[in-house]
Amino acid sequence: MKDSAAGQTRIQRDKIATITEAALDVFSTYGFRGATVDQIAKAAKLSKPNLLYYFPSKEAIHTHLLSALLDIWLAPLHQLDPEGDPLDEILTYVRRKLAMSRDMPRESRLFANEVLQGAPNMKPALANDLKPLVDEKAAVIQGWMDGGELKAADPHHLIFSIWSLTQHYADFEVQVDAVLGPEIKDPFPAAETYLLTLFGRMLRVAP
Repeated sequence: MKDSAAGQTRIQRDKIATITEAALDVFSTYGFRGATVDQIAKAAKLSKPNLLYYFPSKEAIHTHLLSALLDIWLAPLHQLDPEGDPLDEILTYVRRKLAMSRDMPRESRLFANEVLQGAPNMKPALANDLKPLVDEKAAVIQGWMDGGELKAADPHHLIFSIWSLTQHYADFEVQVDAVLGPEIKDPFPAAETYLLTLFGRMLRVAP
């Protein structure tokens, strides 16, 4: 049965989803340079020619993954509401970013690997999608600070700090697990408490 929007059969959509899921595992583990089409085909339980019927190259699979990922990655920042309570909005953003690290660690590592490689497939998106959004939300945060609703800080570096401190739990998952030890099965409740306390104390204006 054809999909009127995508022009693909259900089988084709299922195969593309299978390839995408397998590629996410491979790319997030080995990075773009270390990953191969053979590895992705094996993970997807498909022959290499079958995989190449849907995606002509490793680059095409990687680009497909990243284009879908960027929209997901930007969503929590889009949700920062200029009309909301300033501190609640910032702390909710922290929660959302930390939840993404908990629920989407492979996607976080894929994004991190792309940036560490110099973002060869994402530079236009970083310039055309990410930067304007960050600038827009930084201006909102600056307005809250100028109005005395949050303590003064550099809003761009505040956003960078939230990214680094939340994404750490996905991008350095092995290190986190090694340091905390096997008795800590889930680091995220303690991480959320710590980060909300950290940013709350940093930004809360005394009554």
